[in-house]
Amino acid sequence: MTTATPKLSRSTEGPGLLLLLGALIGFGPLSIDMYLPAFPSISESLHATAGEVERTLATFFAGLAVGQLLSGPVSDRFGRTKPLYAGLLLYVLGSIGCATAPSAEVLAACRFVQALGGSVGMVTSRAVVRDLHSGAAAARMMSRLVLVMGLAPVLAPLLGGWVLRAAGWRAIFGSHAVIGLIALGAAFAILPETAPPRSGAPRSRPFQAMWGITKAPDFLGPALAAGLSQAGMFAYISGSPFVFITLHGVKPEHFGWFFGANAAGLVAVSQLNHWLLARASPERVLKQAVRIAALAGLALVAVAATGFGGLWSIALSLFVFVSSLGAITPNATALAMEQHAKQAGIASAVLGALQFLLAAGASAAVSASHDGTARPMALGVAIAALLALGALGLTKRAPKP
Repeated sequence: MTTATPKLSRSTEGPGLLLLLGALIGFGPLSIDMYLPAFPSISESLHATAGEVERTLATFFAGLAVGQLLSGPVSDRFGRTKPLYAGLLLYVLGSIGCATAPSAEVLAACRFVQALGGSVGMVTSRAVVRDLHSGAAAARMMSRLVLVMGLAPVLAPLLGGWVLRAAGWRAIFGSHAVIGLIALGAAFAILPETAPPRSGAPRSRPFQAMWGITKAPDFLGPALAAGLSQAGMFAYISGSPFVFITLHGVKPEHFGWFFGANAAGLVAVSQLNHWLLARASPERVLKQAVRIAALAGLALVAVAATGFGGLWSIALSLFVFVSSLGAITPNATALAMEQHAKQAGIASAVLGALQFLLAAGASAAVSASHDGTARPMALGVAIAALLALGALGLTKRAPKP
């Protein structure tokens, strides 16, 4: 049985669409990384404790997870474009609320609203890729999106630091609102409606469909591999400011260069992945990439436990781990969504929510186990990578038609 291809009124091959889809996936990293350098300033301005400011990050994670679960079924029901317009508008309103927040509690609430809106773009981007492509072609397109998405963690900490010095922390959220408006205009001008036409068959309930997808033969293994790898990434994000700045004396204005170097490695590997997929299957490339991530995690634990090589050994281990995500994320995403063309929105929602729930857990675990060393961060990265390697063993082959 074949799936009808929707009629597309605009180009689906141009660089403008790739740039837009990559930017939509990058809303999460951009909204997280750009305000990290402002934590001390926010705490002082709002007379809040460090924990209260850190809670604004937790509420953002929660908003991304909840928002994706809600927007996935809506995207399948009403198409990709209209829910995206509403989500981007909500992101802009949430950003304005953050920029004008009078307290840490209001800031946390507005961050949740901001994440709800941003999550729609993340779901839509993955769903559009699955609407247009499958198999290795989808993985290659995801690699192109990672190239664009990877610019967010490279540029966001540096851009956030510049905006903070020039205009204060509130201007960071003001810039988020401007970015959201630009994305809204670009989506209206560039993005075609790619959702498959709805059939007259009765629809299953959204949460029932989500549960069914998690039990699909080819979904769970790659979805967990992607989510656990992202959990390792957020263990690194949560622990690295203390490890680099406090423990090893890196100046705050130089921290962004370490952060950016790792993100640049991720982007480079995502493009290497595009080349590899012309020579090997997504399954094979994914398995090798997860193995490399696990080895890097174990090396990081060894360095943190012994102190061997100091800062540069930690930096090198993290560079290898983060870079490997450039091959893990696009291949795992494409494989998890391969069998779900008719419910690409719901599959994207489950995949994204799983990633951020695991990321929130990893971030909380690193913070809770803080002991004044690099060990909590290193263990968080290593355990996540090893579990991702084990998750690939859960993958079952779907029966061939």
